[in-house]
Amino acid sequence: MAVTLARARRAGCALLKALLRFGFMVANNLVAIPSYVLYLAVLQPLRVLDSQRFWYVEGVLFKWLLAMVASWGWWAGYTVVEWGDDVKAVSEDEAMVLVNHQATGDVCTLMMCLQDKGTVVRQMMWLMDHIFKYTNFGIVSLIHGDFFIRQGRAHRDQQLVLLKEHLEKYYRSRNRKWIVLFPEGGFLRKRRETSQTFAKKNNLPFLKHVTLPRLGATQVILKTLVAQQENGTLAGGDAVIKESKSKGLQWVIDATIAYPKGEPIDIQTWILGYRQPTVTHVHYRIFPIKDVPAEPEALTHWLYQRFIEKEDLLTHFYETGRMLPSKENCALMMSFFLQGSPNDLRMYNYSSHVCDRCGYSHLCVLLPYIKK
Repeated sequence: MAVTLARARRAGCALLKALLRFGFMVANNLVAIPSYVLYLAVLQPLRVLDSQRFWYVEGVLFKWLLAMVASWGWWAGYTVVEWGDDVKAVSEDEAMVLVNHQATGDVCTLMMCLQDKGTVVRQMMWLMDHIFKYTNFGIVSLIHGDFFIRQGRAHRDQQLVLLKEHLEKYYRSRNRKWIVLFPEGGFLRKRRETSQTFAKKNNLPFLKHVTLPRLGATQVILKTLVAQQENGTLAGGDAVIKESKSKGLQWVIDATIAYPKGEPIDIQTWILGYRQPTVTHVHYRIFPIKDVPAEPEALTHWLYQRFIEKEDLLTHFYETGRMLPSKENCALMMSFFLQGSPNDLRMYNYSSHVCDRCGYSHLCVLLPYIKK
């Protein structure tokens, strides 16, 4: 009976906490979102006189709203650990961000971990399912200039045309820097079986933790935002797009989101906070745009390869609780070891498998100094 009563108390406390959080979120939305809309309505004359300044102000307000959403997760104990390349180093350049998609909480996770990446949050464009248009945040995304894409073969060609027109009309006129998309075209749980069937028919890798990405939106973004050289490859570096002073898309950022035990956080959990505090892991790899092929078949292979690597990352994470580091991370580890105490390496939690995978086998001699 005591155990039953204790469980009932815990359940009651969790329910009360969820109701209080929900009330707070509703109050947040009732104040913040109308304020965003009203401020921008009042500033419409500024949009006519100085559109650059208007969209700067809008970006600041947009970042504050995303910080509000991120704070809901932080308040519930949902935090993020980041691995891999330092994306802040390219925060002032144009980049396309490719993300695996497991649940609605993926967007909230990105809102949290990108807050400290300079001007990225206020200058980014999101590609998301059209259903988000009808949520409380839909009006904000519409004003900001995000693109809502309808899924399904019946809409595919039309949506790609609309995406191209949207990018040409809004991306550079509003000084956007990063564009975020989920190439899988849906949540993992909904697309996994279809993806595995397609892979089996076409002799492609069998993936469990991600699905094979779709090419369409990625190809449209690259063709629209990157200058083309005469040989058909994508131009990076000093390539300049004629219609703009911008250098064009300079980087592709491959972001992999990993949840403990493969249990993603959805938007309901993010709002109500009924799940125990959780650490989500996000891994980044940065590719120069000149390394990305333009020809459709080669681009498809390149994109598939990125998601095969995501599969390896996630498999290793679910088995060990750790992300595989890049070669640069391991080189940093070696430098750190040579300059400091072996005990300092404990924070990295490396294993011999990691060293073998990254190619720095000499690091295995350090393993005796690292506590498991």
